[in-house]
Amino acid sequence: MKNIFLIYIPPGNTEAIVHYEETIRQKVMAESIYRHVDAGLRSRLSRIFGPRPIAVWGSRDSSANRAKFERMVPGDDILIIEGATIKLLGKVAAVTVNPELSKELWKNLRPGESDSWSLIYFIANPQEIDIPFVEFCRLIGYASEYQLRGLTLVSQEKLAEFYDRYDDLYSVLMLRKRQEPIYELSKGESLDRQAIGEGSRPPLFPRHEDIDADMPPEAVSDHVRMQWKLANLGVKASSRVWVPPSDQAKIRRAYEFNEFEPDFAAGLDTQVKYVENIDVVWKEEFRIDAAFEIENTTSIYSGLLRFADLTLVAPNTTYPLFIVAPQDKKARLIEQLRRPAFRKFQLERKVRYLSYEAVDEVDRFFERSTKGLSVDVITGRSESIPL
Repeated sequence: MKNIFLIYIPPGNTEAIVHYEETIRQKVMAESIYRHVDAGLRSRLSRIFGPRPIAVWGSRDSSANRAKFERMVPGDDILIIEGATIKLLGKVAAVTVNPELSKELWKNLRPGESDSWSLIYFIANPQEIDIPFVEFCRLIGYASEYQLRGLTLVSQEKLAEFYDRYDDLYSVLMLRKRQEPIYELSKGESLDRQAIGEGSRPPLFPRHEDIDADMPPEAVSDHVRMQWKLANLGVKASSRVWVPPSDQAKIRRAYEFNEFEPDFAAGLDTQVKYVENIDVVWKEEFRIDAAFEIENTTSIYSGLLRFADLTLVAPNTTYPLFIVAPQDKKARLIEQLRRPAFRKFQLERKVRYLSYEAVDEVDRFFERSTKGLSVDVITGRSESIPL
């Protein structure tokens, strides 16, 4: 269960607003940070942010702030609130107590002042959301007139209540920003696998070797080829790429490709076991950008089952889910999604169809140049599922 930290900027606080503009909105070049931190922190920040500028914020080193700051760990959620508006949503990437870096980043605007903001946190996936703070109060169980002061840590009791109802604060607030529906976790619900399965009931996560055993050799080859193409496109799009370890060896042998993310867990609120067996995942340190399930078999239910389980435990995920299959399997995919068990979980609102042919076209187009390649390009070549 991830902590949630709230940082309050009083309305009209010119100094804080200037600092926000300089080190959050404009971000800070890595070189300005690296000369003030040790090798271990430089290595971590470089792994998370690469050459990109970094969003940074800090608090004064008071005893009250220090007690909260010492509980801050990578992956925790952080919100910056100005007046009555949530300005920023992000994830804690790393922390440091560093007066020298504070002096580098934040100059006092009034002569004679010597305040330092040396409790410093680096923010991954910063998103300006500009939604009323009262929206968060309703979600977390605060009174609508709740008053913030400085750095606040949401209590464990409130966190437990929130995570009993919702899967992920980051996703919930992003959906609220987009004015899209928010879903509560289902209680005691499960997929009726007997209604879905054909013959014997499939396991929760069909093992890849079991799926492969039912495929003709050419189908296995197509499956590996698509995994490699999607993994390679992910790398070209500057994403980190996850492929289940059981499949990585096949891709290495066939294509001498080895740019896999070594460890899936990365501060996600979603239970990792519901994602780590998906065929290909594009991701960053604290977020997933896209998930792909590749289907060759006649039934086309293994990928849908994984996506259904994921939707059950994480109904507010905002990243696209793609079923990748040949064009002649599209009708079968639509038929499967019409099953009552899948309709019950409204799987069609998240899953998109991406044909082998579309993947091949994108791969050819970006063979020599990767400029402009992103998840949006893949989404644009995919299709929603008409039911």
